[in-house]
Amino acid sequence: MAPLLLQLAVLGAALAAVALILISFVAFITATEMPHLHRHEDEKFFFNARVQREALPSIRDSPTKQLSVVVPSYNEEKRCKPYSIFLKQDPTFTYEVIVVDDGSKDETSKVAFKYCQKYGSDKVRVITLVKNRGKGGAIRMGVFSSRGEKILMADADGATKFPDIEKLEKGLNDLQPWPDQMAIACGSRAHLEKQSIAQRSYFRTLLMYGFHFLVWFLCVKGIRDTQCGFKLLTREAASRTFSSLHIERWAFDVELLYIAQFFKIPIAEIAVNWTEIEGSKLVPFWSWLQMGKDLLLIRLRYLTGAWRLEQTRKVN
Repeated sequence: MAPLLLQLAVLGAALAAVALILISFVAFITATEMPHLHRHEDEKFFFNARVQREALPSIRDSPTKQLSVVVPSYNEEKRCKPYSIFLKQDPTFTYEVIVVDDGSKDETSKVAFKYCQKYGSDKVRVITLVKNRGKGGAIRMGVFSSRGEKILMADADGATKFPDIEKLEKGLNDLQPWPDQMAIACGSRAHLEKQSIAQRSYFRTLLMYGFHFLVWFLCVKGIRDTQCGFKLLTREAASRTFSSLHIERWAFDVELLYIAQFFKIPIAEIAVNWTEIEGSKLVPFWSWLQMGKDLLLIRLRYLTGAWRLEQTRKVN
């Protein structure tokens, strides 16, 4: 009996090794090169409040605002909010809000543009993507068109309130001195985990813990909540990380932090207030399955050299 069990164990280990090699091979040969940072011609411009086309700036330009808020929006006509009224009213504080319509099928761009007309295109700008790129892709396009010294990622549903930006700013400042002017402050809902578990089904709780384990095991150490959509980056950190990003959909946050840790960019995780807002685009099982697959591919593609991180990369 013992020899049979030993043979089965050896066979199982061999099959597991073969499966890992096969998966790694598939991950390597299916890996695309760095996603094209090329914009469609219509994505190089925005409409000002007078409905005139103006060329978008580049993150390679010198900053002219203290803060850029990038808001990815897909079919958000009912949840799009006037972001600028939530920001600091200090007249000496300069900022812009960039709403990136990620190829929506509804009136998201038109609703957002009303705020541009109300507050002016120096405060609110709308970038309409020709086709859907995914949340990470939409944020990347906004980041590359930003003018701020710091860049805040914020979800369109307003689940995290803008006053919490002061917490992120403090967390960012506490990381100084910043190496090469790079630092990141991540909003976190980890302190609300017990409360959220009480409101979730056992299945969704299991999926959550499974995802957190994969994030820790495969990609990012030391960050409890990688998926909170409220993150503040210095301009230099945003340029370095988003220029190297491959994943453009839900798991992009994980790769973003993986890249940041590779470049030894200091990261602070800051507890923020968060409210569940109806209308989420996440389909629990399939979205988590997709993210799990992406996590495995992130790890394997960097491990096999299919993806490589470069110190600098030109943004088109």
